[in-house]
Amino acid sequence: MTGHGGRRSQAERDAITVEIGYALCSAAFAAAVVFGAVAGPALLFALPDTLETVLLRTGLVLAPVLFAVRTVGVLVRFRRPAQPSQPGRTNPDS
Repeated sequence: MTGHGGRRSQAERDAITVEIGYALCSAAFAAAVVFGAVAGPALLFALPDTLETVLLRTGLVLAPVLFAVRTVGVLVRFRRPAQPSQPGRTNPDS
């Protein structure tokens, strides 16, 4: 339901679906990049065992945290109403 008590239009439902897809895809990409940047050296090079373990675990902790933060951030930003383009104006017809 929308804020004014009516049902959502097909365009509104489509916009929500697209925004959810964007949030998930961009979050997965960001998490993969961070994991690769942090844990990549441990996977590519022969490093001391302690350093490899620290890098892998750090990557395994940071990636899902970043995924969650990015997903929530995109969806919360989408839910916020757009600001008027000019201060004091409430709609484009003013």
